[in-house]
This record gives sequence, structure tokens and C-alpha cells, in this order.
Amino acid sequence: MQEDLSDYRKSYEKSSLIEGAIKANPLEQFQKWFYEVEASGGPDEPNAMTISTLGSDGFPKNRVVLMKKYTYEGFIFYTNYLSEKGKAIEKNPAVCLSFFWANLERQIIIKGKAEKVAENLSDGYFESRPLGSQLGAVVSDQSEVISSREVLETKLKELEKESEGKTITRPKHWGGYLVRPSSIEFWQGRPNRLHDRIRYTLQSDFNWKIERLAP
Repeated sequence: MQEDLSDYRKSYEKSSLIEGAIKANPLEQFQKWFYEVEASGGPDEPNAMTISTLGSDGFPKNRVVLMKKYTYEGFIFYTNYLSEKGKAIEKNPAVCLSFFWANLERQIIIKGKAEKVAENLSDGYFESRPLGSQLGAVVSDQSEVISSREVLETKLKELEKESEGKTITRPKHWGGYLVRPSSIEFWQGRPNRLHDRIRYTLQSDFNWKIERLAP
């Protein structure tokens, strides 16, 4: 099988990224862009981000998760700590996050270290989830091999009966990670492939160094 995609081309002309118009703090620049993608009516889930980890097999792996909060400290998402990504983070907390907002021709690439959030934060988020999502987190041994989907459906039905009228408690192996950024790159598509790339790098004095990168 072979297909030539060399004619798939697009000229990026929607915006620019100029040093005189950016924030001094990359988290504030992130907020600005996030508000703009929300206001644009762009992707269904603008908080969808790719997280890359290094597995025990030596291979990097990417998957899409949902960012649930961002602060001056960094970016928070939730998952099963015993999942493939959770085990990878436990062994090597260095991760990369990326956002791609095609409608605005923008990318953000974030390097940082992941750490578990406080248990009360995980408890609070778990309690805010719909009941079905709570039950799903309990019944799924994420990333483990299972014989069929029916196994999951059966476990879910059994748990629904057992927990009827009860409060579902967050499993201890499920919770949040905070990714503390050390580098954040903002990428804006421009004509002729001369894209704007601005990188913020955290310095030892906790100030951010701002540099322009060649496209």
C-alpha cells in the first residue's frame, strides 16, 4: 500500500507571534491563547493535550488526555496511577505536553516534571465527576490486557448494583498529576513555512528566558 500526500499543503495566514505583544510569563500567555481558542469556537475539547512519556521498553509513547486545570504552577490532568503512563511517570517524571489548535494554526509544546497532586485535590475532582465516570475509574484496570469488552460491562453492572444509593470513593490508585513546566514553546503558523516560534525557559532564579527559534 502506498499513497503520496506531498500535495497536502496549506498556507498559514491567520495570526502572528511577535515579542512586543507577548506576556512575560508563559502561563499568562497560555491563558491568553486558551481564551482565544475557546472564543473562536474551535475544537470540541480545547483542553485536549498530548502527553509523551518514556516507557520501560525504552520507547516514547504519546496519548491524548484532558487538562483539567492550569495555574502558575503548571498543568493538571487525572488518570490511573497504575496505568502505562502512570508507571512511566513513576520511573521517569520528565514528560512533554502538547496542544494543537488547528483552527487558529497554533501549537504549544511544554516540557516539565510530573508529580502527584495532593490527595484532597484528587478527592475533590473525583467527587465532581459524573457517576458513570466514577464507576468507570473503579472497574477499569487501565492498560491491562482483558479478554473482551464484556468483562468490563459485567464488572460495571455488578458495581452499579453494589453501589446503588452509596457514595463512590476515589480509588487510591487514581488521581491527578501536576506537570511543572521548565520550557514552554508557542508556535504560530505563518506563510511560506516561516512560522513564529517563541520559547520560554525557566532559569535558576525562577525568571523566564524568552527566545525566538527558527522555524
